[in-house]
Amino acid sequence: MSAGVTAHARVRARPDGRGGTALPVLQGDGPLALRRVRGTPDEACVLLVGAMSGPLGGDRLTVSATAGPGARLRIGSAAATLALPGQRGGPAEYGVRLAVGPGARLVWAPEQLISAAGSDLRVTTHAEVEGDGRLVLREEQILGRTGETAGTLTSRLTVRHAGRTLLDQELACGPGAPGGWDGPAVLGGRRALGQLVVVDAAFTDKPPEPSLFGSAETGSAALTPLAGPAVLVTALAPDARLLRRLLDEAGAALGAGG
Repeated sequence: MSAGVTAHARVRARPDGRGGTALPVLQGDGPLALRRVRGTPDEACVLLVGAMSGPLGGDRLTVSATAGPGARLRIGSAAATLALPGQRGGPAEYGVRLAVGPGARLVWAPEQLISAAGSDLRVTTHAEVEGDGRLVLREEQILGRTGETAGTLTSRLTVRHAGRTLLDQELACGPGAPGGWDGPAVLGGRRALGQLVVVDAAFTDKPPEPSLFGSAETGSAALTPLAGPAVLVTALAPDARLLRRLLDEAGAALGAGG
């Protein structure tokens, strides 16, 4: 079968010398279109706009974003990302590469990723933070659209600070995933899962205390300090709306809303 689409979107931010943030690199191709939208005076805000359906089977998509020293960058998406089976063989791959320089701030908060029935998607997210850079990274993943089974979704998240690995985790769900992924030790029947990672030098001397959010009915989230200036919030909920509420609550507690 023919190969899928290969596309790479790149964002690079730096201070503009007037108290704001410039974007000397803002480049997307194929299904990955980038648009700068209005942000705060000191922050550049970029939306990832899907110009085509997908990712489809066989596609290879990559987003790279760098916040240079002192820059303020926020990246979201205009709509949810829908992984579909397509007509090509093999899984789709979606890579996210984030870099945060000293004194910079980067927020990665796209809309939900939906794993439609029959799809096979491998997501890898890698973030590197230097010095007193601050990273807020939020991922939300929905297993199947309303009334359908989940596709196959493998997601790996790696976060490093000053060359040291703070978090490296992988989760596989759906057909073909290791047995037990939907059992009580993993998802417990829930179909919406999310992660919120905050790397902040302020946590070096005073890390947040472990805590829980939510309930059995609305879903639950656990805040866990990592071995470094960072925390991880892991959330499970029955649907996308309740998942967003949980992550918003945890983000507000960490001063990382939005």
